[in-house]
Amino acid sequence: MENNITGSAAGAPQGADRAQAFFTKGWVVCVGAIICCILWGSAFPCVKIGYTLFSVDTTHVPSIILFAGLRFTLAGLLVIIFGCIQKRKFLLPKKNNWWRVLLVCCFQAVAQYIFFYIGLANVSGVKGSVLNGLGVFFTIIIACFVFRTEKFNLVKLAGCILGFCGVVLINLGGDFTFEFSLMGEGFVILSGLSAAVAAGLVKIFSKYEDTTALCGWQFFIGGLILIAVGAGFGGHVMPTGVGSYFMLLYLALISSVAFTLQGYIVKYNPISKFAVYKSTNPLFGAVFSAIILGESEQLLSYYTIIAIILVCLGIFIINKFGERHKKN
Repeated sequence: MENNITGSAAGAPQGADRAQAFFTKGWVVCVGAIICCILWGSAFPCVKIGYTLFSVDTTHVPSIILFAGLRFTLAGLLVIIFGCIQKRKFLLPKKNNWWRVLLVCCFQAVAQYIFFYIGLANVSGVKGSVLNGLGVFFTIIIACFVFRTEKFNLVKLAGCILGFCGVVLINLGGDFTFEFSLMGEGFVILSGLSAAVAAGLVKIFSKYEDTTALCGWQFFIGGLILIAVGAGFGGHVMPTGVGSYFMLLYLALISSVAFTLQGYIVKYNPISKFAVYKSTNPLFGAVFSAIILGESEQLLSYYTIIAIILVCLGIFIINKFGERHKKN
């Protein structure tokens, strides 16, 4: 379901038409998607470092949720400020669109990141990044069977099978013993599922509401909800120095920049066109985790490398040949 916008005049495109003309350019989609994936990939090790810098007890769920709430409240605030400067007025969603903001908020800022933060506290950064790659497959499946914006076919099925094989392999580990826990691997996978639903909702809702307003307010409200839940159940965070605040700011920028940029790309393009580039997301996450967290031994192990290849190959096949197969 694409957002077709017709120009109001025969001359040069204006307003939304200029945005559509810009965000449908191939190089813009490519560069924008890669920027998103680099940012998302860096989030895996940076969240773990953030736990240390803010003295977060990773065995205490309310503290994890409180830390996530601080990040996303700040992220939403940054997006709203950017929108106010861009529009030269205070950025608010239309009155009849607040339910859309809240629905995206439930899946994106609340559900996805509750699962993500708790899950990442219980798995390695490398393993978490590969597991999170399932979000791309969930996006395709949900687009086909829930939102019905695309058609499912054998090529997409083959890509999904490859991706799931990669996820199974990363769970087998070097000694080929299956390691899976609901609070670890399970929550990371559920995080990807929530993100897929949110992407589909943004694709549809951006026809009715400004993308910046939609993204900014869902993050801001979701962050406040997470803070209330975390603090209400006894969550506690304590910054250890100036570096803590810089890390929090960077984590907020990851969310505000990447999700808003993704929102504009999927608004003017099929979701699958963006998803093909997300094949690099597990790779960036694994590489950043290996470099920053010192998990190079796990990254360089043969089962992790094969798992990353399978996940990336599955995503590439789905998006490179899936739609072409449908047309033929």
